[in-house]
Amino acid sequence: MDAGLLNKRGSSMINIQNLYKRFDKLEVLKGIDLSIEKGKTAVIIGPSGSGKTTLLRCLNLLEIPDQGTIALGKQTLKITESTKLKQAEIVAFRKQTGMVFQGYNLFPHLTALENVMEGQITVLRRSKEAAREKAMSLLEKVGLKDRAEMYPFQLSGGQQQRVGIARAMAMDPEVLLFDEPTSALDPELVGEVLKVMKDLSREGMTMVVVTHEMKFASEAADQVIFMDGGVVVEKGTPNEVINETKNPRTLQFLNKVAER
Repeated sequence: MDAGLLNKRGSSMINIQNLYKRFDKLEVLKGIDLSIEKGKTAVIIGPSGSGKTTLLRCLNLLEIPDQGTIALGKQTLKITESTKLKQAEIVAFRKQTGMVFQGYNLFPHLTALENVMEGQITVLRRSKEAAREKAMSLLEKVGLKDRAEMYPFQLSGGQQQRVGIARAMAMDPEVLLFDEPTSALDPELVGEVLKVMKDLSREGMTMVVVTHEMKFASEAADQVIFMDGGVVVEKGTPNEVINETKNPRTLQFLNKVAER
């Protein structure tokens, strides 16, 4: 291995430089450069196939980039074509992030409380008592304290997704990553999940959110990033990208979204 985890960093901001990722001959990310400040919310928008989810998955090494540098939290990872990462390096880097997926990915045989406790006990080695206390606090935070002993099948989709958010937060991540967290929900359940995310944003949690929810992007984001064809087409404040953009590709996308 000629590169891997480099210096420890004091800031939890994210810096991405010259990031590339391909699947076979398909180049999905084509030299991404991005910077996200600590305590800020970045929303990534763009059409299907633009590379949004791949970028998110590269941030926590669910996908290993082919090339580039990712500075996240306290660590910097530099990858070249010949880099061979050790599993311990991947785990150490991944521990800094919490991921909330499209599907809820809850353990069906565990209650909401047990789902939020599980990673704390098995990965962080917390005692059951400490894990339970933390889990109950987080379930209360997402408005589900009274559903703690229910199993996933007894919860609505919005409630399951809120349990997923609590589970991600239980691991004390530097950054929360959301991959279209409301796309699988009935429209009437979307609001309850977005409210939790807005609360986290206001509290200063560093978040990177892939979504088609333009209202959320306008109200909660500090930075909006529009991707297409594996590149960042435009980035700026919500007002700059959503309301005042002059970029024809961004305008085309926003018009399509507005038609839905």
